[in-house]
Amino acid sequence: MQSPEQNKPQNKTTISKLILSLLRELLVPFLAVVTAIIVGGVVIAVAGGNPFDAYIGLLEGAFGSPRALSETAVWATPYIFAGLAVSIGFKGGLFNIGAEGQLACGAVFSALIGYGLPQALGMDLPAIIHLPLTILGGMLAGAIWAAIPGWLKARFGGHEVINTIMMNYIALNIASFLLNGPMKDPSPTNVVARTPQIAQSARISTIFDGFRLHWGFVLALLVAFGVWWLLWKTNLGFEIRTAGTNPDAAKYAGINVSRTIVITMALSGLLAGMAGAVEVTGLNYRHELGFSVGYGFDAIAIALLGKNHPVGVILASLLFAAMRNGATRMQFLTQIPTDVISVIQALILLFVAADAIIRFIYRIKVKEEKAALTRGWNG
Repeated sequence: MQSPEQNKPQNKTTISKLILSLLRELLVPFLAVVTAIIVGGVVIAVAGGNPFDAYIGLLEGAFGSPRALSETAVWATPYIFAGLAVSIGFKGGLFNIGAEGQLACGAVFSALIGYGLPQALGMDLPAIIHLPLTILGGMLAGAIWAAIPGWLKARFGGHEVINTIMMNYIALNIASFLLNGPMKDPSPTNVVARTPQIAQSARISTIFDGFRLHWGFVLALLVAFGVWWLLWKTNLGFEIRTAGTNPDAAKYAGINVSRTIVITMALSGLLAGMAGAVEVTGLNYRHELGFSVGYGFDAIAIALLGKNHPVGVILASLLFAAMRNGATRMQFLTQIPTDVISVIQALILLFVAADAIIRFIYRIKVKEEKAALTRGWNG
């Protein structure tokens, strides 16, 4: 029997292998980002700008001061939640394009609980009860909204791509109706579609005085760790990954694939709903139309860039947040439109999705055949 001292070198070797494996996984996405930045620089030059000045402005706007760092983290918070939502769907072989609608559902219901529950009860609630209820309400709304296309796929074979796209339209239009009607802020000074402000007891506090960075960012990091633990350390995570890789083998192993599909989509929607709930409780203190600025759709690129690994999702979220936060400073210094950031993000997604281009450019060999990202239309 080996002593603890003899086991230590083996433990270190295992950790080193895990780190090296993760670095290899992130190599192609990293090179995709570098290549997109280079090509983006060419686009900036063609548009009459100076790429070096533009990127210096981008870095200054994203990381050049404590306030810039704070705002980058604020932008990253919903990206992390939404990126994890899409990535857990990918792990289960499901392409959840409905994160935008699920996020909106989470925001609407968390806002409703945030301002409406004290009114319904006729009393103020303690924060230790009201805040968790507000966030859980948003999570539950997102989970239910995502479970519907999951059930349709499991029961009838309806493809989740089509169903989640349609569910996006339904969710966003229902939100528009509610914010323009029953849930609209009745204040005489309000002329836009938004809810009343949520109660103080339903708000996530800021980490530092004078900055908008709130504890939701820390919560996002903890949730990322929780997703890693779920996927790689639990039986449910094993079932999700197995059903996503080979549903026939999963059935042969005794896994209920239909149930796993519904659970995977519900978990994905839960995380997307949490993104909306945390934005309401930690940043905006209400829900209004257009607040999400495409978080749910950007999450697809973030999940792909992060290789569907929680660590990769965090890094990709910080990258996208930095680009969004630094774009204004870049425009101020160089007069380059902030739309160029969308071009660079599109290039990143292109090079990550078509990683054969990156492997060809940098002569990276493919060690093994990769599994398909999602299954077929009737799979």
